[in-house]
Amino acid sequence: MKKLMVVAAVFAALGVEAKVTLGTPFADGMVLQREMKVPVWGWADPGEAVTVTFAGQALKTTAGADGKWRVDLAPMAAAKEGRDLVAGDITLKDVLVGEVWYCAGQSNTELPLCGTSPHFRDRKGAMRAMLTRKPLVRFCYASNYRCAAEPKAKAEYAVAWKKFMPAALLAADGGKSFSAMGVYFALELHSALDIPVGIVGSYWGGTRAEPWTPREGFQLTKGCEPEAVYKADVTAFKPEMTDCLPAQLSRVQDQPSVLWNEMVESWAPMAMRGFIWYQGCSNARQHDRYATIMHALYNGWAKRFENKDLKLAFVQLAPWGNDVIPHIQEAQSVFAAEEKNARMAVINDIGNLRDIHPYDKETVGQRLAALVLKHDYGFTDIVADAPTFKDWTVEGAKATLTFNNAGQLYLYNPDFTTVNGFELAGADGQFKPAKIVNLVMRKDRKTGKPTSTSTGSIDGKAIVLEAEGVAAPTQVRYLYSAPWYGGIHNEGNMPLPAFHASK
Repeated sequence: MKKLMVVAAVFAALGVEAKVTLGTPFADGMVLQREMKVPVWGWADPGEAVTVTFAGQALKTTAGADGKWRVDLAPMAAAKEGRDLVAGDITLKDVLVGEVWYCAGQSNTELPLCGTSPHFRDRKGAMRAMLTRKPLVRFCYASNYRCAAEPKAKAEYAVAWKKFMPAALLAADGGKSFSAMGVYFALELHSALDIPVGIVGSYWGGTRAEPWTPREGFQLTKGCEPEAVYKADVTAFKPEMTDCLPAQLSRVQDQPSVLWNEMVESWAPMAMRGFIWYQGCSNARQHDRYATIMHALYNGWAKRFENKDLKLAFVQLAPWGNDVIPHIQEAQSVFAAEEKNARMAVINDIGNLRDIHPYDKETVGQRLAALVLKHDYGFTDIVADAPTFKDWTVEGAKATLTFNNAGQLYLYNPDFTTVNGFELAGADGQFKPAKIVNLVMRKDRKTGKPTSTSTGSIDGKAIVLEAEGVAAPTQVRYLYSAPWYGGIHNEGNMPLPAFHASK
């Protein structure tokens, strides 16, 4: 070993470079993040000299005792021209500079653009794939369905960046179709920004948030146990009860950090703008601590990706015929309000009470894109935020509710039921369906009489409610009873999320 070290030192002194390897994200056709430092890393023999060149930059370093090396390219402007990135004797071709996002979560993230399943695919996916020819938009997979007890700096799988072209999106080469949500999100970013976009996909159906959370996330988050959760082998691990973790986890893939360790760790600290996230079904019964869990997830990702301003755009769960939904939805709302870098897309108007996987992922991706375009890219003219409950007053039997992000509210129930989702309760605590007093309904052109109680505009920016049998309301709630669909929208067609309030 000493002789090898001496030889390596001699070669380094002579400026001779041994063969190097690159970290997981680096492959032909990749997209590098603009306007940030861009870490480039890999491995070589200890003490070996490594030079990295790209876009006029030439950076030199030496591999450490563990063989790892790293350089940080200076921030760069977006570039549509594919250029070579050279590291030692490796040359990556057609490397672009633009916006990079990571796409992660459970099965609703995984739901593919195209596929053979009649329902587990986007409803417009095949058509979208056939019509899309956007070579400046690239996607790649981090490995799915892998877990490990300890973080893995080196991935045990190859990465291939592919262009948004019909064959790749259709997975005509026998590969997997990419996340539908991720495809629509990336296309909207590219359309608005007119620069290259890269998106990485990593998902596992039915998984909790805790296994996606690196250790640092638990350590950095108040209310989370920092060390006890890592004392046993992952295959036999059963954590103690904490604010972040449940008492019993029976599956290997549910253990804290195990998905991060295998599927995400080797991507850090890749430069990226942020990550999009659709998850929560598997944590629905832990809604009382889900906001804390999400803080741990975010804190861990921001720490490991060395980005204190890392953006997170996530999806609030859609209804699927379960009365636990409003509780987890409100927990998600709490986290969104608390984390300044998080944006929440509300989709309670496109759920499916018979399928936990609603197949309209175009709307999901578009709403995520609208949020980041407005808040993170400066498109201030976009109405991207859902209306949210602000306050309420009571006068007699009437309750008047005010909202944020509510320039113009309207009601539309796609199933044309009379249910609007609001309920009031008095001192007895018994909730009753509420009527919207100031709903201006559609009228028949000939008779002038209302034709529907399921659609109409709200007169003013407040909503006035009353409920039969509730003389003096003390509680109000929204979407806490079947069918849980969101019918109230603002002028940007963004739906009002579930909420409850008391006097």
